[in-house]
Amino acid sequence: MIGEIDLAGLFVSPLLICMLVAFFARLVLSRLLEAVGLYRFIWQRPLFDLSLFFILLCSIFYVFRTFAG
Repeated sequence: MIGEIDLAGLFVSPLLICMLVAFFARLVLSRLLEAVGLYRFIWQRPLFDLSLFFILLCSIFYVFRTFAG
């Protein structure tokens, strides 16, 4: 199990850090997909973006847990 991360006396959950990384990774991926033009094939863009966020979040958390552990 991953414990909390101590930042100057403030205990932060690793999930929060993973969520921030996943959010910014989703922003970059969304802009890339929009620039390439792949969003025109997506029917529900908000649902796709939410799914992309959760896929990134699970992947980042798994990598973080594997290497931190």
